[in-house]
Amino acid sequence: MTAAAAALDDGRRSWSAAELGHEVDALAERLVSQRTQVLATLMDNSPAWVAADLAAARLGVVHVPLPLFFSPEQIAHVLRAAGVDTVLTLPALAARWPQAPSTPCEVAGTMLACVRLPAEPVPMPAGTTKITFTSGTTGTPKGVCLSADAMRSVADGLVQAMEPLDIRRHLCALPFAVLLENIAGLMAPLARGATCIVLPLQSLGLTGSSRFDPAAFQAAVALHQPHSMILLPQMLRAWAAHLAASGQRAPASLRLVAVGGAAVGARLLQGARALGIPAYEGYGLSEGASVQTLNLPGADRAGSAGRALPHARLRIAADGEIEIAGSLLAGYLGSTEVPPPWWPTGDLGTIDEDGFVHVQGRKKLVLITAFGRNVSPEWVETALRDQDAIGQAVVFGEGQAALAAVLWPVQADAPDAALQAAVEAANAGLPDYARVQHWTRARAAFNAECGMATPNGRPQRAAILRAHADALGIASI
Repeated sequence: MTAAAAALDDGRRSWSAAELGHEVDALAERLVSQRTQVLATLMDNSPAWVAADLAAARLGVVHVPLPLFFSPEQIAHVLRAAGVDTVLTLPALAARWPQAPSTPCEVAGTMLACVRLPAEPVPMPAGTTKITFTSGTTGTPKGVCLSADAMRSVADGLVQAMEPLDIRRHLCALPFAVLLENIAGLMAPLARGATCIVLPLQSLGLTGSSRFDPAAFQAAVALHQPHSMILLPQMLRAWAAHLAASGQRAPASLRLVAVGGAAVGARLLQGARALGIPAYEGYGLSEGASVQTLNLPGADRAGSAGRALPHARLRIAADGEIEIAGSLLAGYLGSTEVPPPWWPTGDLGTIDEDGFVHVQGRKKLVLITAFGRNVSPEWVETALRDQDAIGQAVVFGEGQAALAAVLWPVQADAPDAALQAAVEAANAGLPDYARVQHWTRARAAFNAECGMATPNGRPQRAAILRAHADALGIASI
């Protein structure tokens, strides 16, 4: 990278590292003057968000990123739980706190409102500099407390592992309030000196937490010609389907499209690569400050989540659970427990002889059929989603003689016959006890707005079963 390379590009103008630093300085001065201790941000991706994150880090102020897709109840819970005393947000959103003092504040070309809230100090684990709240449909998401050292370690590990790719332009395609993009899509590229392309998410076709327009996304990627980006599996699936249907290919500028947040599936990765998308699966968790493993060009194994990155250490417990070294962990908000040396992830998996990690599903989600067979529903769901017609799948079968599934197609108008053929194709590659014998079409796509998925796309199984129990012939929970 040259010294003149832009740090940020918002689609209208670029920001040099010096210009960004000036914005960070000005905001840091404001935060100091009003004695901010815990800062929450509630805004779209923008240079202003980046400046706020950097200003908080510089001052040691605890930053609590709030996703725009959180409900008012979730936001209220987060503000109370974290002891937030300042909210930096858009003026229209500041109206949510009509009784709180609010002052205008221009940051990196965006007019914001700085809202002061009455707050009592909240005990936090030592070293906490950021609190990321896990997604959920209830008003009580869990706060994961992270230290600056932990986040910097992950960012540096990514920079080191990806150095051969010479990434100079990263397109930020996920909300910054999602830790994966915050660490891997912002901190790591900036640490390397790359340009982060920071656009309003709607211009990338992403609305809310899960509505995604792949045509708009393809147009944006073609316009900005990034080298890298991070996608959720459902975004990759929709984009690949759009390219295949429209006879297009991904821009040749792309060198790495990292995919995480849920199981991807080897067939989807292969199909995406055939369309010019250099898609590679990774694995991580909030408690470990995001990414732990990643497949990369030249170090890739189908069906795995890649090898451990330079900062990460993983092992498999006696019961098959993946554990990560606890040195990166600060702890949970509201908990006085010291993180153990090895943190149980809740995921089952194996590590092969070459160091590639294979994730086999959530430990607590293993179901037992009426015939006593243990089945990871995520294993079967990945096989279903590997079929071109199936966009989303959730499998049930606890205590049942056979497995059942709720399906949503890639194309909303796809006929049931296409879904049936896809189920049969998936079943052909599964043992008899893991085959889906009955399925029903979902009433709507699984998303946070309808309460059937978390904001990062993970299905809310109980809600999905309640909505489709009659069609499946399974008792609701």
